[in-house]
Amino acid sequence: MINLAFKDITHSLGKFIITAMGVGMLLGIVLIMIGVYRGMIVDAQTLLDDIGADLWIVQDDTLGPFAQSSRVHEDLKDTLKVNPSVDKTAAFAFQNLQIKIPSGKMVRVYSVGYDPFGEILPINHEKLIKGRTIKRSHYEIVVSKKLGFDTGDKIKLGRNVYKVVGITQKTVSSGGDLLIYLSLKDAQELQFLYSNARIRNDRSRGIINKSSHMVNCIVATLKDGYNVNKAAKNIRRWKHKSVYTADEQKEILTKNVIERASKQIGMFTVILVVVSSIIIALIIYTMTLEKIKEIAIMKLIGLPNRTIIKMIVEETLTLGILAFVFANVFSHLIYDKFPKRVILLPGDAWMLFGIIITASVAASFFGVYKAIKADPTSAIGG
Repeated sequence: MINLAFKDITHSLGKFIITAMGVGMLLGIVLIMIGVYRGMIVDAQTLLDDIGADLWIVQDDTLGPFAQSSRVHEDLKDTLKVNPSVDKTAAFAFQNLQIKIPSGKMVRVYSVGYDPFGEILPINHEKLIKGRTIKRSHYEIVVSKKLGFDTGDKIKLGRNVYKVVGITQKTVSSGGDLLIYLSLKDAQELQFLYSNARIRNDRSRGIINKSSHMVNCIVATLKDGYNVNKAAKNIRRWKHKSVYTADEQKEILTKNVIERASKQIGMFTVILVVVSSIIIALIIYTMTLEKIKEIAIMKLIGLPNRTIIKMIVEETLTLGILAFVFANVFSHLIYDKFPKRVILLPGDAWMLFGIIITASVAASFFGVYKAIKADPTSAIGG
């Protein structure tokens, strides 16, 4: 038996494919939006996973260094060692900075200050693609590959010049900013010490500024056999600080920090899916109108409605499937061009495929309704 849908599609194949490509590009943006959300989740956890701490100790009544401003004394890392459950501790200083990259542009980065001779190091050696980690207390820096620096380059931050000794890849903050790594002393100077002009101004006012050795948080790992929740409760009780487990810190990042952005991405995704469905419905309705006379002739010669309905539904499904294929091709061609991480998962693609098929079947009803209402007598004459 002749497949009417196939015959109709091949009759205007070029137009059909171009239409599917257009819808596919729109659906490709839907896949990219979903990938951006997935990337935000991974970015939010990258630094936490690289540090690998069991506990995050921050200023009391705050949510930690990534969600709120937090300052604690550096020597807290030593007093925490009194706790029998604590194995290793380290102090970290985090700060957003603007640096000039080799192209001459100013770029926002996220600096991680750590003790290069400490017990817990934040640089994942699997992500260190060139050079080495920091080996000195001052004037060395490790940067992300995307910034465009090479080992041996010099970067001016504040009053000092730093030498690039290492290059990393896929290292970003919870906000997607590229990471740079400094020694803890350099990071403290950048964040907590005033400029010379500010110091002179304060002295004239009778204010004496002293280095307080502050950091943004202390992290700790536990000895084997100790319960992380009990250890956190004990530190809260005796040190009067806010303490979060690794899971709690991830929840803070994924819910408190990026929740609003994820909701916005979700709204855009839903809107794009609805618009895509409407476009498919309009295309099928227009295609049905273009061949309404042919449909009337088919009804006049006795072709049943179910055959005509089958033709329209098959055309709609073919359009949806082709659009899905083009969407995947389009999204995989451009996803790595985005400034932030985009993660395309097969599960998300198949979920979108199910939505497209459902939307295509629903959209075909517009064309089916017009075809059923077609008057066979209109095939006679003009």
